[in-house]
Amino acid sequence: MKDRNKDTIRKIRPEDHIRFGQLAAYAAGGIIPVALFNIAGQLIGIMGNISLGLSAFWLGFIMIIPRLWDAVSDPIVGHLSDNTRTRWGRRRPFLLIGGIAVAVFFVVMWWIPKGDTVRAWFPTDSGYQTFQLIYILFALLLFFTSTTIFEIPHGALGMEMTTDPHERTRLFSAKSFIGNLFAMSTPWLFALANTPAFRGTGGNEADGMRYVSLLIAAVIIPLSVWWSAKLREPGFVRVSKQEKTPFWKDMKHTVTNRNFIFLVLTIFTLAMGFNFVNLLGSYIPIFYVFGGDKVAGARLLGINGTMWAITGVLAVFPLNWISPKLGKRNTLLISMVLMCLAQLSKIICYNPHHPYLVLIPTMLLSAGMLFFFTLGSSMVGDICDEEELKKGQRTEGSYYAIYWWFIKLGTAFASFVAGILITLTLFDQTQVTKVDSLQGSIRELQEKVQYWKGYEGISTANSEWIKKTKDQTSETLKESNDYLNYLEKEAVKKPGRKDKTTPLDQSQRRNVLLNALSVTRSSLTGLKQMQQILADLSPQSPDSIIDRMILEVIPLSMQTSLTKARINSFELLTHLEMKSHETGKNVGHYKIMIENISTLNKDLAAISITDSPNKIDTELTAIEGMIAPLKKQTPYTLLMMRVVEIGLPFLLSLIAIIFALRYSLTEKRTHEIKELLRQRREAANGNLTGAATTS
Repeated sequence: MKDRNKDTIRKIRPEDHIRFGQLAAYAAGGIIPVALFNIAGQLIGIMGNISLGLSAFWLGFIMIIPRLWDAVSDPIVGHLSDNTRTRWGRRRPFLLIGGIAVAVFFVVMWWIPKGDTVRAWFPTDSGYQTFQLIYILFALLLFFTSTTIFEIPHGALGMEMTTDPHERTRLFSAKSFIGNLFAMSTPWLFALANTPAFRGTGGNEADGMRYVSLLIAAVIIPLSVWWSAKLREPGFVRVSKQEKTPFWKDMKHTVTNRNFIFLVLTIFTLAMGFNFVNLLGSYIPIFYVFGGDKVAGARLLGINGTMWAITGVLAVFPLNWISPKLGKRNTLLISMVLMCLAQLSKIICYNPHHPYLVLIPTMLLSAGMLFFFTLGSSMVGDICDEEELKKGQRTEGSYYAIYWWFIKLGTAFASFVAGILITLTLFDQTQVTKVDSLQGSIRELQEKVQYWKGYEGISTANSEWIKKTKDQTSETLKESNDYLNYLEKEAVKKPGRKDKTTPLDQSQRRNVLLNALSVTRSSLTGLKQMQQILADLSPQSPDSIIDRMILEVIPLSMQTSLTKARINSFELLTHLEMKSHETGKNVGHYKIMIENISTLNKDLAAISITDSPNKIDTELTAIEGMIAPLKKQTPYTLLMMRVVEIGLPFLLSLIAIIFALRYSLTEKRTHEIKELLRQRREAANGNLTGAATTS
């Protein structure tokens, strides 16, 4: 009899079953919290540091400010969502507005003002970097506020779409499934942004991410319209007449619920560990496994991220099999054990000789993370059922807001601490960005060399080549003029208070800049003269004159790019020499790096723009092969990064296990609550029917 009753309680009633159309529409919303939320949290930090050269400490600091704002915005949105009454329901209007806003501000977030023109606005480099940090901060505030407007009502809607505990897990599993399915492409965003099609010839991944973000927005906006129109709110009829509650009363209910407190402490601790892995784990493939080669590192990150997403998609199925059998809390404990095993396996699997071993901890970690993120949302729904049984009120929005804020707070706190730890590991982001600048100028020069290699003399001096020469002259004139303005401002800049260069270094830099100014002015004058002559040139002009004019333009068009490369190489050499004097550690490392950049400097100085494009191309190819190793970080930095990235998440997982063991809402109790709520609702409906009959 007891077993029969148990089966009756656990059988899914027809009204609790979620149909496929609703399941698909709800699951599609997982793209925003699973994919885009993590992209912003991870890539903004790493790109700001290694692509823009911004301080890891200050990036970590500004990442925590939106989380402090979330402490206000999340509960407010949750409370508004609980107390909204419209013809479209109380959650769906937020899904439409929030989804579109997320798409718009995701694009804004990546269009960080940069480049020589913007840099020239500021008297010091520190002022320029402060401006970029402020831009990132405000863009993040707008993006994460939009995410809150969408995700809090979306999560709350998921809790009220069914009263069955395991059907609720199925719903949030579908959300994780679609979010991770979309996330299969997101790890490749860093690699995609690194392709010439997106970053351009002289740009880096920060430039490429601008255009990648437009593609993502083009996907999110139509989806926002679809899921807002498709989803229904089955619980809205029941709660539409529910009395609106004061904000502070809702908050008091959430923070005094013992099971909820232990659940959010567990999730907060795990979210911190998860984000230590994601933030620091992006540095290790690039700078440890591949010695600073961002293209090779990005490829491994893409493969690793795809494996993460595939595992996350597949892990949904064992989760829905294990959870009903072992219970949600025990399944949550399994996820933490998987995370601990993943971290320990990295001791062996972080191996420069066998880079793809990193896929092993990735699969373990992905399965564990999928389990606890999915179960966490479902368990909040169980807590809301318990709250309704005790107090007769449903406030899913407020509960989900606090729960989600703890996830975001864990993410932000991890970003802040990771920023401090990256600084303490002596990671040199300035070295990386200076190498990027050098590499960008070499690529620009190579592109021009390839352009002119197509010209083979008088036999090709037709109308097409006359037009090409005029276009190239105009483009180079603009480039040279912009670079001249930049050099003029750099030459008169005074050292900042934090500038550690000596007066001798400053004098040497000024002389190098003045020499570059002289060369650029001379090149600019020659280009202006050639532009005037070319204006009168036509296909009817004598072949000898056409050929002579084109041959005079070729070296002039390459001079500014070559000057940029030489200046960037000098700046990198100066920086490495300064770093070698700053610290007594890793003297051997800096000695090798300085020797390498000195050799590259000599090779650049030996290039003559009057040589044939073929010869220059050969010389540049040899130089480009010397650039990637210049990003290599010190052995001390690489060791400390691995220690932190492996050790901290492992420790946090052990702490989370302690919190999870204090969570007392068992599987048996959740089904008892479900049955008691059903009986109460049937009794209430019966009373209403009886009252209507009497009247």
